[in-house]
Amino acid sequence: MSDLDPKDELITHLPALRAFALSLTRNRATADDMMQDTVLKAWTNMEKFQPGTNMRAWLFTILRNNFYTSRRKLNREVADVDNVFSESLSVKPDHDGRLQMHDFKRAFDQLPDEHREALILVGANGFSYEDAGKMCGVATGTIKSRVNRARNKLAEMLKLNDDEALELTDSATMAVVGNRGIPS
Repeated sequence: MSDLDPKDELITHLPALRAFALSLTRNRATADDMMQDTVLKAWTNMEKFQPGTNMRAWLFTILRNNFYTSRRKLNREVADVDNVFSESLSVKPDHDGRLQMHDFKRAFDQLPDEHREALILVGANGFSYEDAGKMCGVATGTIKSRVNRARNKLAEMLKLNDDEALELTDSATMAVVGNRGIPS
């Protein structure tokens, strides 16, 4: 119990805090990380410390809780010493989707207005052929034909075969080209 400002008092307990961290972790680097996390938590939550109480006990409690939390996390982690698991993980680069989206947009913009309209209504917005036909003032068969011709033209412009996947990050775009044998 000290008359010091709590932030000033915190500094006086750093050597004891480091010794406690070392005794728990038995590793200097890990102890330093634990101590740093503890000081950061204590500093940012200083308003929760009650002046006149034992600052060292408060800091040791924070450090101890951090230590056991990190131990629980370690128990859930999988050891990957030889990088067998990490090498099998992959993430598709974002730029591929953006490049393909750019190509798709350029091809989509070249379609006739009626074809773009039909694809947007049926593919992107999910309207039935019947509803899209009513909105456009044409027969259901006309909308079906426009959607089919538009999808075929897009596949041709994008140089896609029936067995090739068009991998775009945009779900609306995938819905537009979805029913032409191109996986959506």
